[in-house]
Amino acid sequence: MSKDLREKAIDFKGKKYVLVADRVLYFNETYPDGCITTELVSQPDAVLVVFRAEVYPDGLNGRKFTGYSQAKWGDGYINKTSAIENAETSAVGRALAFMGIGVIDSIASIDEINKAVSADTRATPQATSKFKDSSIPDVP
Repeated sequence: MSKDLREKAIDFKGKKYVLVADRVLYFNETYPDGCITTELVSQPDAVLVVFRAEVYPDGLNGRKFTGYSQAKWGDGYINKTSAIENAETSAVGRALAFMGIGVIDSIASIDEINKAVSADTRATPQATSKFKDSSIPDVP
């Protein structure tokens, strides 16, 4: 089985994506001395839950790949009840992707892709204008 796990990929919005579960299984089979650690960076009751995951393919004293993820309680179907779990899974997926496991089209998770698509469809000139730096002139 190749490191990109192409044979496990699903099609998501026109891109090939390897589920985090498949990445974790590959990691555990391929790196028997490796380990994955996670840490809740934010408070568990914070509106925005932040997780850090670290992947050690050669054991705790070897190389390390880190991934972060955030999830907002109530944002989308999954985060109504499972923002902590969603953020943790996404952080693990990012750390494994930085190691090169399951990367086909991009490192972005399905959750990140959904957030970006949702934000893009919700963005309006009024909503985005508050982030504009007034010292930068508009470009025609």
